[in-house]
Amino acid sequence: MDAGLTALLGAAVGSLATLGSAIVTGRAAARTQFGQWRRQHRRDAYANYLGAVYDRDVALDAVRDALRADPPDLREVNEKMERFAVQVRGVHRAAEFVILEGPPSVVDALYSVVHAADDLAEVMRRMVRDANAGDTSRKLADIELAVEREHLLYEAVKGLRAAASDVLGDSRIHVY
Repeated sequence: MDAGLTALLGAAVGSLATLGSAIVTGRAAARTQFGQWRRQHRRDAYANYLGAVYDRDVALDAVRDALRADPPDLREVNEKMERFAVQVRGVHRAAEFVILEGPPSVVDALYSVVHAADDLAEVMRRMVRDANAGDTSRKLADIELAVEREHLLYEAVKGLRAAASDVLGDSRIHVY
């Protein structure tokens, strides 16, 4: 084989190797960028949901505080309950993004939060109905039940934070 043909074959092999390396490197970079993009979207969805849950819980605390008065100011209780209902809608909207972004481990943890929040809200709604009806027969039992369910909600939110942290691979997220 003459030197020219050897040089030409060498250049062709070198070009193919370079092209192959560029393709592999490009695909790896694309996967990395996609992973970062996906992680950021998940982080945003999880943070927005947790923020909405926090706002809802503050609104529910206001309802509970208004119910403590003896007798409670029903106008104030009902206004605070309306604000709570607005916050609940925000939580449901934020939950949709968490469900879309997934993965199943986070969605399962989200449903635990949803069920715990629903259980607590059920007690609070009953307390508001009873207050509006002037019925105080269950007030003490419902206060105790609300405290218990609030603790279960707290634990469920903690579980969601842990699941989100695992998915995001972020050890800086503290689970309180």
